[in-house]
Amino acid sequence: MKNKIHKYDFLIVGAGLIGAIAALALVQKKFKVLVIDKKNFILKDNRTLAVNANSVDLLKQLGIWNNLKSKPQPIDKIFIKDDISRKPLIFQNEHESMGNVIFNKDMYGLVRKKLLYLKILKTDNNFEINDLSPNKALKINKKNYVFKKIVISIGKNIISNTYHKSIIFDQQHFSYVGFFKHSKVHNNIAYEFFTNHGPLAVLPSPAVNKKKSTFIYSSKNKINKIELKKLIKTKITSSHGKLTFDHSIQKFPIIPHLVKKNDKFIYIGDSLKSIHPVAGQGWNLGVKDIQTLCKIIDQYTIDAKKFNSIYYSRRMFESTIYFSFTSLLNFLYESNFALNNEFIKVGYTALKNFKSLRDVFIKQAMGRINLTD
Repeated sequence: MKNKIHKYDFLIVGAGLIGAIAALALVQKKFKVLVIDKKNFILKDNRTLAVNANSVDLLKQLGIWNNLKSKPQPIDKIFIKDDISRKPLIFQNEHESMGNVIFNKDMYGLVRKKLLYLKILKTDNNFEINDLSPNKALKINKKNYVFKKIVISIGKNIISNTYHKSIIFDQQHFSYVGFFKHSKVHNNIAYEFFTNHGPLAVLPSPAVNKKKSTFIYSSKNKINKIELKKLIKTKITSSHGKLTFDHSIQKFPIIPHLVKKNDKFIYIGDSLKSIHPVAGQGWNLGVKDIQTLCKIIDQYTIDAKKFNSIYYSRRMFESTIYFSFTSLLNFLYESNFALNNEFIKVGYTALKNFKSLRDVFIKQAMGRINLTD
């Protein structure tokens, strides 16, 4: 028994939110799954997460959504404003909330607990991805394993590994994330302000009194805390009242990328693609990766030779669209050329005047449109 080989269907590398949720979805489909992670503790992540309607569906299916510690804060309307157009664009769905805002740590704690309960998580395992291979013996915690499929979910760190031949679009952008309290209720409205230096998103944060919000501002220009707070106050004091900012404002690099097709691995989440946060859909696209993987499993066996190719053909199409759209939108506003402004006006006017086009954008934001099915 010393040299016994444990045979599994899936190895998932990375126990972050997307990797853990993928594991739970595959276990629900009766597959034998093992998750490995280099960390044996839960990261302290105090940020929020915008979860669209489609992602909520999957989280409910997995028994996660209704057990969150803090009540999710619905997004009932989205106001989009810029310095070019006079009136804002307003997006609203009459039948359900367009999304919800939750705390990362709430969901991460739940999914981590589920992995431990199922006994499918092995920590303190820091393998070089290049050394992993499907159907090849791998020693984990002194036991030998063989996996039919290897799923990579290690976040944006994937771009540091040139083996994966990522298409990298590094514009030296950074995002700034924080919270503030306000004297007026937010009315479950999210705001997106397109400035000449980068987009500013303000979202309702979970709070019983509806007087707390979170923000994310991204730009290639350096900005200090005083300047950032002044910018936010300028944009939303009229709607939110007096603002009181939390002391901590976090800064993160933004490096959009796409990973090219690879026959050895299945990439999901930010390991497959990372997009500019202007659209707020990065995490939700990771959920769609999981859903696509599960749909393909329903149509083919995991031993099928074309399994990985089908997955990539479906996911890279939508990922490339988002990658291109968010990068272009960010470029148009930051460049501030006269011709760019005309392009923006045309698009803005079309969304303003044509309800059918606006409805498509709303459904896409909610994850209710599948571009690859």
